[in-house]
Amino acid sequence: MKKAFKVLGYALLSIVLIIFLLLVYVKTALPNVGDATQLTITYTPEKIERGKYLANHVTVCTDCHSTRDWSRFSGPLVEGTLGKGGERFDQQAGFPGVFYSKNITPAGISRYTDGELFRLITTGVTKEGRAMFPVMPYSHYGQMDAEDIQCIIAYIRSLSPIENAVPESVADFPMNFIINTIPAKANLQKLPPKTDQLAYGRYMANAASCIECHTPVKKGQIIEALAFGGGREFNMPDGMLRSSNISPDSATGIGTWTEEIFINKFRLYADSSYQLPVVKPGEFNTIMPWKMYSGMTEEDLKAIYHYLKTVKPVSNQVEKFSVHLPAK
Repeated sequence: MKKAFKVLGYALLSIVLIIFLLLVYVKTALPNVGDATQLTITYTPEKIERGKYLANHVTVCTDCHSTRDWSRFSGPLVEGTLGKGGERFDQQAGFPGVFYSKNITPAGISRYTDGELFRLITTGVTKEGRAMFPVMPYSHYGQMDAEDIQCIIAYIRSLSPIENAVPESVADFPMNFIINTIPAKANLQKLPPKTDQLAYGRYMANAASCIECHTPVKKGQIIEALAFGGGREFNMPDGMLRSSNISPDSATGIGTWTEEIFINKFRLYADSSYQLPVVKPGEFNTIMPWKMYSGMTEEDLKAIYHYLKTVKPVSNQVEKFSVHLPAK
C-alpha cells in the first residue's frame, strides 16, 4: 500500500512539474512570430491617403482607438479624439480581463519603428514581444497586402499628436497564459484586382473583419459553421446586443437584398444632412460604426455584397436587442 501511495505521489509530482514547465514555456517562449523586419516606409501623399481611407472606412482602426459618443446611435467619434486610445473593454462587456486601446497618434507610437508597427498590426505582438488580446483583429490584418498595412502606418504617423497616457491591459487567469498562444505569423496576401470582384470582395470583407462581429463565438472562437450568420452577443450597459445575420439566407439573412438595398443601407449614414439620433437609456443602440463604414466607396461595397452572396446561407433569426431585466 505504501508503495502504491509512493508511486501515486511521484505521478502527481510529475504532472505538476509538467504543467509548471508548460506554463513557464508559454510565458517565456511565446508568442513566437519572428523578429520585426527592417522596414522604412516612404510616407508619400498617396500612401497616406490610401491609409486614411482604410483606417477610417474599412479596417476602421480609429473606431476603437478614439472616443465614441454612445449617447448617439452607433457611437460616432468624438471630435478631437482621433487615435488617442483609452477605450476600455472589460468583463462587463464579456472580455476576459481589462483591455485598453492604445494611443496610435505619433504621441503614442513614436517609440516604434516601422517594422515593429508592421509586426504589431499583422501579428499582435508589441515592441517588447508581448501578446495583445485580439480586440484588434490582427489575424485579419495579417492576411492583407503588405502595401495596405504600410499605408495605414503612414496615415497614423500623420495624425495630430495627442498626449494621452493609456493604462496597461491586464488579462484574467487563465487568459493571461492563453493570450501568448494566440499570435501567429502573418499570412500576407496580394490585393486582388478589382476586376476579380469576388476575390476583391473577399479581401475587403476580411480587411473590414465582417466575420468577427457577425458570427457567434464559443470560448472566444468564432463558430466557422455559422460564419456571417449573426447572433454574436455584445453586452451593452442597458441590454444585450446581437449582430445581424449577413449570410445570404433568404428568410433570416440578406438573401433577398439587392445590391442597391445593401449599398443604400450604408449610404444613409454618408448623407451630410443626416443626424445620428440620440439614444435614450434602455433603447437599442449598435456598436456597428455606420458613419465610418458609410465612407467606403461604392465599388468596394458592391464587391463585399457580391462576396457575401457566395458564402453559405445560415438560418438564424436574430433578436437584435433585449433590455436587461432589473435584478430581483
